[in-house]
Amino acid sequence: MKGRIMLQGTMSNVGKSFLTAALCRILHVDGIPCAPFKAQNMALNSYITPDGLELGRAQAMQAQAAGLEPDVRMNPVLLKPTTDTGSQVIVRGRVHSDMGAVPYFRYRHRLMPVILECYRSLQAQYDVLVIEGAGSPCELNLRRDDIVNMGLARAVGAPVLLIGDIDRGGIFAQLLGTLSLLEPEERSLVRGLIVNNFRGDASLFDEGVRILEERSGLPVLGVIPHLTCELEDEDSLSAKLHAATGEGVDIAVIRLPRLSNFTDLDPLTQYDGVRVRYVDAPSRLGIPDLIVLPGTKSTIADGRFLQESGLGAAIVRLHALGVPVFGICGGYQLMGCTVSDPEGVEGGGSIRGLGLLAGETVLAGEKHRSRTQGTCLVQEGFFSCLHGAHFSGYEIHHGVTDDPGPPLTTAGGSVCGHAAGCYIHGFFDRAQVSGALIRALCERRGLPFAGGGLDRDAFRETQFAALAEGVRAHLDMARVRRIMEEDVHGA
Repeated sequence: MKGRIMLQGTMSNVGKSFLTAALCRILHVDGIPCAPFKAQNMALNSYITPDGLELGRAQAMQAQAAGLEPDVRMNPVLLKPTTDTGSQVIVRGRVHSDMGAVPYFRYRHRLMPVILECYRSLQAQYDVLVIEGAGSPCELNLRRDDIVNMGLARAVGAPVLLIGDIDRGGIFAQLLGTLSLLEPEERSLVRGLIVNNFRGDASLFDEGVRILEERSGLPVLGVIPHLTCELEDEDSLSAKLHAATGEGVDIAVIRLPRLSNFTDLDPLTQYDGVRVRYVDAPSRLGIPDLIVLPGTKSTIADGRFLQESGLGAAIVRLHALGVPVFGICGGYQLMGCTVSDPEGVEGGGSIRGLGLLAGETVLAGEKHRSRTQGTCLVQEGFFSCLHGAHFSGYEIHHGVTDDPGPPLTTAGGSVCGHAAGCYIHGFFDRAQVSGALIRALCERRGLPFAGGGLDRDAFRETQFAALAEGVRAHLDMARVRRIMEEDVHGA
């Protein structure tokens, strides 16, 4: 078969990314070459391709669901927020510029040729493209020159499925309200509705399905149940960022305002008896077994947040009491002595770091992007638990850290007693690393180590299988396939 289909949502976080991944995996299992596509993504969780280019983490995950190596064509435009009103604009995997929201809104139509070039290149290579929209297609003040929702659907002639999240309430207002706000030409592209994230007995919604179909004139192609699948989220709406509960090993991740690539911590949640919680105030920190300073898109601004919130001082106090602290990328920079910005990459200035490591970081305009792998070298202190463990991951950062301390790995980083850090995203993805760390934390607490960790790639495969099975059982795939092959006006 040959075709394409676009998944749009009534709002952000209704499940577009996961359902796109589900369709990619279902088609892949059925032997149909397919690829994901999202014209423009706004996210601080990103991924580096083998050729050193950057795309949204969600599109990387969807590519893996399709059995593919992530390709920057799958996400030609990536916006990484740097302030409340501005973003770093990444085009075809490379930094294009920094823009405020208003200038970007006026500029974005110029990116449509790049988007269509990437789309058509993928279309020539794969039988089916599964396209993901962004946010809502009927933000009336943003409709002009749209490049990611109905503007793209019209340009490529893609039939659209509209998704609503019933768990968030107001499913009739979500779906029917969205349809009512679309222009007639846009409305004509919508071929079906999907009710996502239903909890309980779906037969209780049979009447709801009838009402939706009667009022919209469209089929409800599926009522998808709430599925618990641990796959990478892409933005600040992730449920993972809310308070975690439970007993056992307690890992506190500092929730920086410009937190990026928090998916780095996902492998630690695979282990029984471990809770990973995100903390944004000293009063919520407690006395954890491990503190993690994650990546950030704005190191200097988030360093000021640590100072002004009191979290920085609290981390230093807990470290002095023996609590291990680990930093990744921007978090690693903040654990050092200073971070300076002579080129104005983040607006200029400098800050004092936490002083847990000896590093001095100077931000630079050119972004370092690479895949990396190596071995942990630590032989003393708490993090000697990692000695000899092999890792693989990637680096995305501005700046260079000069750290005279003992290296954490063969690929850099630093360690000083029970403080350590590195630039490597995905550092915990291999069970050899995450398992060694969790085992050491359990032993420190006198708790049993349940083991059972999988390399992240292997674990991800189990989750793709569960997601595809759950969606296939409740989605009319025969009808979805027919829709994929439709000759939509404007193609």
